Amino acid sequence: MPSLLLALVLAVASVLSGGATGSVVGGLASGLASGVVSAGDGGRAAAPLAGRIVVIDPGHQLGNSRHLARIDRLVWIGNGRKPCNTTGTATAAGYPEATFAWRVAHRMKGRLERLGARVILTRPTNSTALWGPCVDARGRRGDVVHADVKISIHGDGSYAPGAHGFHVIYAPDSGLTADTYRASKRLALGTRAAMGRAGFARANYIAGGDGLDVRSDLGTLNLSDMATVMVECGNMRDAGDAARMTSARGQAAYAHALVQGIRGFLAAR
Repeated sequence: MPSLLLALVLAVASVLSGGATGSVVGGLASGLASGVVSAGDGGRAAAPLAGRIVVIDPGHQLGNSRHLARIDRLVWIGNGRKPCNTTGTATAAGYPEATFAWRVAHRMKGRLERLGARVILTRPTNSTALWGPCVDARGRRGDVVHADVKISIHGDGSYAPGAHGFHVIYAPDSGLTADTYRASKRLALGTRAAMGRAGFARANYIAGGDGLDVRSDLGTLNLSDMATVMVECGNMRDAGDAARMTSARGQAAYAHALVQGIRGFLAAR
């Protein structure tokens, strides 16, 4: 703000500093000086993601393996039919992909809500008693609430020797996703960059090693009417990736990176 106006506000705050009014004015002066107070907000710091809606899709469900007939039924994914869902993968020690995705999603939810966003998860819990939802429902979840962005969290299960690292998937510039392609690609690029800054290595076994993959066979992406990406956070069959993906510290790091990707995307809109 202009230095003269700031000086005036600070002077008034100094005069009134002995009472409640002084506290309010002093707080306003401090907020104005830092640039985080907007007109009419009563002196409260503006939340950077206020008014934004983010959908997080934690891949699979812990109980999918107990409901194979249900998850095997075919559903429409926008350009064909695929099974409703799959069981997901796991580490060599049996730690499920569904649990990894759920824990990262919940960490992300807390971070995003503290930034002011409204956050919606595509499944309400991580339970061996439940299955789904199907990929078509996951794909349309953001459309129902007019979300600004959607991110789907997964772990890969490659048995290729030495396969490790993350990659980000988005849908092509054709068919149902032609209208969201540019936004989704920008989200993918920002997510890849945020993951890199957090120290995660790009996958060395898929998509040419550039950390990006374009696919047209995923209902979660095809049926989304907003910028959407799917992140294979690592290869759960790799010992190094598995150690990070199953630790609380590693899950926090994934959540932080993915939130940074979302925040950067929304800030540029």
